[in-house]
Amino acid sequence: MGKDVSTELGQITISDEVIALVAGMAATECYGLVGMASRNIQDGIAELLGMDNLSRGVEVKLAGDEVSIDLYIIVEYGTKITEVAHNVIDKVRYVVESMTGLKVAKVNITVQGVRVTHVRQDKRT
Repeated sequence: MGKDVSTELGQITISDEVIALVAGMAATECYGLVGMASRNIQDGIAELLGMDNLSRGVEVKLAGDEVSIDLYIIVEYGTKITEVAHNVIDKVRYVVESMTGLKVAKVNITVQGVRVTHVRQDKRT
């Protein structure tokens, strides 16, 4: 569907896919986030999405001049999940509002999984 914006110079249409991609890219810049997850979990395993599929882990709902964003994420093991979620919410809200000019009504976070990003090796003598 998308959002239409009229200016004195003409008409601008921002698609839902673009808003989802902007939100996904902003989220992946946050500390403690391993990546975006698929919206549906199969067999209890969250699928980690690559950079080319970021928008698959984001759901965008437009209502008038406001947008609601649902993000499905995978966080790094050992990080505080609530802190990561708050950072993602703040970052996504700021980036989407500044890039699109739309008001972000809410950002919902669904943590689909926890992953270990690096393996610690103990040195044994």
